[in-house]
Amino acid sequence: MSTEGSPKAIIAALLANLGIAVTKLVAWVITGSSSMLAESIHSLADSGNQVLLLVGGKRSQRAATENHPFGFGRERYIYAFIVSIVLFTVGGLFALYEAYHKYHELELHGAESSELLDGKGWVAIVVLLVAIVLESLSFRTAIVESNKVRGQVSWKSFIRNAKAPELPVVLLEDFAALLGLVFALFGVSTALITNNGYWDVVGTVAIGLLLVSVAVVLAVETKSLLLGESAHEDHRQLIEENLVATEGGVAEVLNLRTLHVGPDEILVAAKIAVAHTESAHDVAETINAAEVRIRSAVPEAKYIFIEPDIKRPAADFSAETPSH
Repeated sequence: MSTEGSPKAIIAALLANLGIAVTKLVAWVITGSSSMLAESIHSLADSGNQVLLLVGGKRSQRAATENHPFGFGRERYIYAFIVSIVLFTVGGLFALYEAYHKYHELELHGAESSELLDGKGWVAIVVLLVAIVLESLSFRTAIVESNKVRGQVSWKSFIRNAKAPELPVVLLEDFAALLGLVFALFGVSTALITNNGYWDVVGTVAIGLLLVSVAVVLAVETKSLLLGESAHEDHRQLIEENLVATEGGVAEVLNLRTLHVGPDEILVAAKIAVAHTESAHDVAETINAAEVRIRSAVPEAKYIFIEPDIKRPAADFSAETPSH
């Protein structure tokens, strides 16, 4: 799956989150809303995450070395996994801690003691509405860029099976950011309407649980990529079809293993059966031809290792069977 367009989505999300984070922080200073503080830290964490994705993409382009003969493509997976940890700790756990802290503060001083209720709540409402608009634009960019590579698969399948982590990460982050803003808007507005600061705490808890959930999903998916995933089914099928169709005597594919060593780099290891009448030179030519066909059909197949196995006719085996 191509990663074309992912830097554009990352940069759009980064610029949006930086602007939103500063605005939310100002609103938190004015209103003292725990939801605004949780959302501020969330936006700062997202901004840092986008920087991590850009750094991972840059570092993954380094040339292969003797110690890393298959290159550094997996750096993108590592940085995406770090993103999930940052989102879990800095975003989710901080929001839950802030909700806990605010709850005990209200328990001591009363539900009407929240700074949010001191006539400044409208500031938070305006900031949240503006942030929803900006975040929607960022989310739209992520959707447009993802559609360029998603094809006909569902969004769930795209996020679960994508080998390039950047677009799924940005999609989930933007979705969580939008939903978090809705939770914050609900908490702040309900607190103002009811004159009860506990609703602000409810909004903060919802934000925290949301971010923890998204972080867990990201961690599970990127962990699978780090451990090593095979190529997509359509790629594996193309590889096998081109092996069998190779001119020169590939009788069948005995074994086929594929592994993504990077989002756009696939390692192919195959064992093929060839006719026993072929000379060593003919077998080598068959393998070379197979490699050319595979690379033509699946350009992501950067590393190909083919092991020949001489396919002997049944007559040869019967001749060796001792008579009784």
